[in-house]
Amino acid sequence: MKTEKQKNFIINCMYFFIWGLAIFLLLKYAMPLLSPFVAAFVISYILRRPIRYISKKFNLPHKPVSVVVVLIFYVIMGLICTMASAKIISEITDVIVTLPQLYTEKFAPSMLNLFNWLEANFYKFDAAMFESLNVLEEQTVQHLGNLVSKASLITMGFLSGIATGLPARFIKTVLMIIATFFISADYNRIRAFCMGQFTEKTATVVTEIKNYLTNTLFVCVCSYGLIMFITFCELLAGFTLLGVKHSFVLACLIAVFDILPVLGVGGILLPWALIAAIFGSFKLGLGLLLLYIVIVVIRNIIEPKIVGGQLGLHPILTLASMFAGVQLFGVIGLFGFPILLSLLKHLNDNGTINIIKPSLPIK
Repeated sequence: MKTEKQKNFIINCMYFFIWGLAIFLLLKYAMPLLSPFVAAFVISYILRRPIRYISKKFNLPHKPVSVVVVLIFYVIMGLICTMASAKIISEITDVIVTLPQLYTEKFAPSMLNLFNWLEANFYKFDAAMFESLNVLEEQTVQHLGNLVSKASLITMGFLSGIATGLPARFIKTVLMIIATFFISADYNRIRAFCMGQFTEKTATVVTEIKNYLTNTLFVCVCSYGLIMFITFCELLAGFTLLGVKHSFVLACLIAVFDILPVLGVGGILLPWALIAAIFGSFKLGLGLLLLYIVIVVIRNIIEPKIVGGQLGLHPILTLASMFAGVQLFGVIGLFGFPILLSLLKHLNDNGTINIIKPSLPIK
């Protein structure tokens, strides 16, 4: 009996290992090649209801309506992306140009003033401590200067990499747009063909996954996207009132950072406020602190109303999945891994699959 259990355990481990390896290889190597078509299918799925509504409402053929709706969608998205990209590139360019000057005129003098104050106070007590502070001051200023130079070079290299990859991205974008037109025109036929390739049991699992992703998780992601946008608007307004330079880019970055569980905007605004106060910018520090309080209060009011449900994962598990995802698949893994774990948990809770054992009772 014990041997039989061990054999079953080994077989199950091998089964899940093979499936995991197949999924990993698919995501790692096949998905980048198929990404334009996957994106086109997702967009076609989103646009299927407006297309169907317009077609029935005005008694028009499905294919011409799909072509017009897809065309309008991409025109609007193109305008939004163009304006946002122009603004972000302009802000990043300004940051790159002014970063060394900002370090020389603002940060370095503040650091020197801080070390001078420390030297003046510690010299009274211990001359050896005074000498150590001198060495620490020289090393700190030197390392920070090198860090600023490296940051500028890394940013320029990043922008150069984006420029180099533009032809490949342009080809993928064109393929995605063309595929969207074709998929939207024959969405029902393509869907029926794909579902016909599965067995009844597999089709049930696929339908369950689709229902969860569309009815629950998609709504949750959109809700958090709305909260992120509201946070961005609050940050942009606050930074503008405080006179913070490059407020648009900073608001974008901090709003994206806000998706991290536990940390959120406080992981940036609170240390920033503390550093500003240490270097004498009490007005900026107080303003950042008040901005953080306003964002937290508004978020606690709107989040229960906007978000109908969450991923259902522990923050530690969410952070670990984000870290593993970004290491393996970049930005897609950052969002995809928590979604995948949430999906597996949902399927396990519904009894569709049985891979997670229940927790032991807390003693």
